[in-house]
Amino acid sequence: MEKKKCPQCKNLILKTSPTCLYCGRPNKFITKEYVNKKWNKDNNKYVFDYLFINKYLVFTLLLIFTILIIIFSRIL
Repeated sequence: MEKKKCPQCKNLILKTSPTCLYCGRPNKFITKEYVNKKWNKDNNKYVFDYLFINKYLVFTLLLIFTILIIIFSRIL
């Protein structure tokens, strides 16, 4: 694993560690995005499914609506 020097205490720490083991300085700024990306691997799966279902539903409704307009326009 690659190591780098901590800017505050100058000890070697891993690049992937969130904080310095010696002084506690954050190596990466811990944000909600960072935590979700690190721990919730399937977080994007539900968003994709939700968008896909909505697009599929809108397309189906639009298709049915178009077919109904064509049918009723021929009747009149």
